[in-house]
Amino acid sequence: MIAELAAELKREAERANERRLLVLAGDRDRGFDAAYETVEAVGVDDDAVTIVSTREGFRFPERRPRAAGELLGRTREVVVFDCHDRFVPNALGQVTGAVDGGGLLVLLTPDLDDWPRIRDGFDETLAVPPYGLSDVTGRFRTRVVRTLRRHPGVAIVGLDDRAGESDDPRPTVERDGLTYPVAWTPRSSSSRPARAAFPEAAYAACLTDDQSRALRSLERLSSPGSAVVVEADRGRGKSSAGGLAAGSLALAGQDVLVTAPAFENAAELFARASELLAERDALVSSDDRTVLTTVDGGCVRFRSPADAAALPDDPDVVVVDEAAALPVGLLEGLLAAPSVAFCTTIHGYEGAGRGFSVRFRERLDASEHAVRDVRLAEPIRYARNDPVEGWAFRALLLDARPVVDEAVAGAMPETAEYRALGGDELLADEHLLSEAFGLLVAAHYRTEPNDLARLLDAPNLSARALAVDGHVVAVALLAREGNLPAETRRGMYEGERVRGNMVPDVLTSQLRDEDAAESTGLRTVRIATHHAVRDRGFGSRLLDRIHEEFAGEVDYFAVGYGATPRLLRFWRRANYRTVHLSTTRNDASGEHSVIMLRPETDAGAALLSRHAATFRDRERDALSDAHRDVDADVVRGALRACPAPAEVDLTDHEWRVVVGASYGPGMYDVAPGAFRDLALAALIREDGTRVADGIDDRTERLFVRKVLQGRPWEHVADELGYVSTRSCMRALGDGVRPLVDRYGTDVADAERTRFRD
Repeated sequence: MIAELAAELKREAERANERRLLVLAGDRDRGFDAAYETVEAVGVDDDAVTIVSTREGFRFPERRPRAAGELLGRTREVVVFDCHDRFVPNALGQVTGAVDGGGLLVLLTPDLDDWPRIRDGFDETLAVPPYGLSDVTGRFRTRVVRTLRRHPGVAIVGLDDRAGESDDPRPTVERDGLTYPVAWTPRSSSSRPARAAFPEAAYAACLTDDQSRALRSLERLSSPGSAVVVEADRGRGKSSAGGLAAGSLALAGQDVLVTAPAFENAAELFARASELLAERDALVSSDDRTVLTTVDGGCVRFRSPADAAALPDDPDVVVVDEAAALPVGLLEGLLAAPSVAFCTTIHGYEGAGRGFSVRFRERLDASEHAVRDVRLAEPIRYARNDPVEGWAFRALLLDARPVVDEAVAGAMPETAEYRALGGDELLADEHLLSEAFGLLVAAHYRTEPNDLARLLDAPNLSARALAVDGHVVAVALLAREGNLPAETRRGMYEGERVRGNMVPDVLTSQLRDEDAAESTGLRTVRIATHHAVRDRGFGSRLLDRIHEEFAGEVDYFAVGYGATPRLLRFWRRANYRTVHLSTTRNDASGEHSVIMLRPETDAGAALLSRHAATFRDRERDALSDAHRDVDADVVRGALRACPAPAEVDLTDHEWRVVVGASYGPGMYDVAPGAFRDLALAALIREDGTRVADGIDDRTERLFVRKVLQGRPWEHVADELGYVSTRSCMRALGDGVRPLVDRYGTDVADAERTRFRD
């Protein structure tokens, strides 16, 4: 029975150049036996089959136990995904994307009626302390089962005898998954456009007219001042087009810098570029797979986003793959390149094109680059309207998006309804779930299918929203943290990782506070506002209501995020205060992460007080060391939100030096430590006011760059726009004068009077 059904599914998939999904539901051992029977029935070579499972000992040479991610950039005729021991939503998306047109995706699952009640290894990751595995719900699996039973192209075979009437029950076909489609008409091969500049071989490698059009548009990168945006759903060949363009530019002697969230995301791009260079006998051999060099000096090289942001070695062209997965600030920095291409997935588990198009496009359009857009719609590896792609989009909400602009364009915060988004309600209301999750996807570059499961099932997470006429216009994902027993806190202090407790973990393990995890906190994991109503106060309104609701339940509210000046202002105005700034940049975002607290009880206030003071003292030294390269406005924002005022306690000698440098002929370099104390006093102002008149934004940046970060005079003068190093030095002296007037002792006053007279 299984063999006949599998063979028929495979024949139908081949005839339509689509894919089919076969669910083998029931006992795990019987599922593997049925999977082997399926593979034998469809008659594919062993090297075209991959089994993804936590088990070992498969006969297929290309098995990838525990590593669905290794299938990225690969294709198979049959992929078997064992869902029994560890059903990871991200992995489901990855294995689905690896099945080629005419192929089968085979899922081994428990009995579908039982599956939502079963807990596995992935559920253990959701059971964050102090919650246990029994607190995790099965709503995500309920949703997956529902889509499997409703979507076309999905066959379901039950392997268990639920009535218990047989020791060797025969499989039962719940759905055969056959759609009886019309035969697929092969696409015509693309041709090289007239007056095209890239080589004939590059266009010959294009598999669709869409890809050829994209490559033609990417020729613009040869001219400085050009930007090209290539958008597509997964499987349309955007990365391949980017690779063919990169290889063609390298053949012309240009230096092409490629970046993506990780090199694996750009592997397809590099593969196509390498093939083109090799075909033209232009590739210089290398042991480094991240660098392709041509005999004529051209180059295609990969750098992580954080490194690429500095445009190392002044590339001629930058190509960004999976651009939607990178933060807007980093993308904006790449516009300093002579020419740049942004290849982005519209719907996918690495990022979301909607957030890219809404948040970044206005900055791109305002740049000096001439922008060209190209959209790839035709799938390459399977036909349009492939049912398995449609199922994956639905099951994982890869196409989740906020409500259309027109539905909420006139909304105001005062009329919005504050509501809890319970898991049962989200499961029952597809539109509500899609709007809420779509906002999270659009607003954050790392929202992924795993987050959908967390939203529905994780016991420590909850969601709150503002709605207008039933539509979600703002949403926040919240995590309860802390309230951990002493034994767990001791383990954290000794270096043990405790899942789902980000703020207590950092404060305990990194900042050495063993009592930090005793208090109860509520952390904002994500917060998003519909782009049509941004800057109207919806985010602040939502936070206000969250604070009102949970004020009696937690000791503090918290947030951790990649620090930007705008976000620091937003959270400071919401009365969150800085306690930590990470020493390293996030590889993907290129930003330093900041942690901020808002106390609600005496315990929360005590936690903030001791960590704010530690942060203040730590930054005095860190800004000339680990934080020497942090953006000046990020430093200003982080310090301004620190509630621990800096002490100004200078010796008589130090005051004479400071007054001499500000009012007389003295030199800053004689006592830089004294100036550092004064600079901190000027910048740490949690109420947002200036410490004294005469200190403007540029002066504060001067305090950061020269006094606290210790940068060379000439670099500071150039960055801040002073006409000369001497004028920059004079500006520092002038900026210190109000601090002398504010904090100076009798000795300082006498010295100042001396110079004035």
